Amino acid sequence: MSLAQVRHWVFDMDGTLTVAVHDFAAIRQALAIPPEHDILTHLAALPAAEAAAKHAWLLEHERDLALGSQPAPGAVELVRELAGRGYRLGILTRNARELAHITLQAIGLADCFAVEDVLGRDDAPPKPDPGGLLKLAQAWDVAPGNMVMVGDYRFDLDCGRAAGTRTVLVNLPDNPWPELTDWHAVDCLALRNLLAA
Repeated sequence: MSLAQVRHWVFDMDGTLTVAVHDFAAIRQALAIPPEHDILTHLAALPAAEAAAKHAWLLEHERDLALGSQPAPGAVELVRELAGRGYRLGILTRNARELAHITLQAIGLADCFAVEDVLGRDDAPPKPDPGGLLKLAQAWDVAPGNMVMVGDYRFDLDCGRAAGTRTVLVNLPDNPWPELTDWHAVDCLALRNLLAA
């Protein structure tokens, strides 16, 4: 199957459709999370009151980042081309859904995604868990093998593999995870060019 034949695309948000701005080391420091721990996994294991307070801080921090989001090179053109072809487009992010909508507005792509096709960390288990991808597959009535997960990090690729979708690694000059990647593009411009290949 060529990439152009895949008509159901799911995108990670931060660092994939946007220029990556999260300083995860600083976030861990602010929330007293050990450097080697995943932020969302760590917060999920905390007592309820402490977890709620830290989630509230994280949400406000990420809201500021969302409002200032910049599109990744080629992202707007890629998504507009896919939407113009009538492809079904979704978002699966470890961020909060409301912030994903703010981000899509900020980068000028909100009209390309149906509201219900944008899933955040409260709608599905965080990637690399495949739950969000499988939820979209069910909603779209499509086999996972006819979908593609596009992201800039291993969690996106692991999520796609676990769900049975195709995977695209984007916005990295090299591919450190070739065994998890069906297609690799240095940026969204290069990914758009792969559609014509």
